Amino acid sequence: MSYQSYLDNIQAKTGKTPEQLKDTAEKAGVYRRDMKATDLINYLVKEFDLGRGHAMAIWKYFKDHNWVDTK
Repeated sequence: MSYQSYLDNIQAKTGKTPEQLKDTAEKAGVYRRDMKATDLINYLVKEFDLGRGHAMAIWKYFKDHNWVDTK
């Protein structure tokens, strides 16, 4: 499955774009620039019933858009 397919499937399942998922994580108090991957993954698994692989695709999206510090 391609990265884009993961993103498409996530949107189909949750009804949310990665930007909207970021907004929900912010409102839930989960999102921080210095958050760890496990913080976001656990949130997405619990709140949206995403599989870990799909949650990791969102983490990659966050990293690719410089929404998190990865150092």
